[in-house]
Amino acid sequence: MNISFVMEIMQSAAMTAIKIAAPILLLSLTIGLLIAVFQAATQIHEQTLTFVPKLLVTALVLIMLGPWMMEVMSDFALHIFDLMLTVY
Repeated sequence: MNISFVMEIMQSAAMTAIKIAAPILLLSLTIGLLIAVFQAATQIHEQTLTFVPKLLVTALVLIMLGPWMMEVMSDFALHIFDLMLTVY
């Protein structure tokens, strides 16, 4: 096992994590920004107002993209197992 092999594994793990986390984080960030603008415009400063919409959006994204996320994770696991077979 050499450094390029380890770097390949780390790069593929990082890309898999980014692929899985990006949709949830981007939509949560967008919802939070929209609600912050709404709160600034209406001068409503309720801390819990941002929590419920973010929670609902996150749940919807997980329900809609859950199968795709599992496919990405299983492809990553199969890739790691294939790499283990080639090394040993």
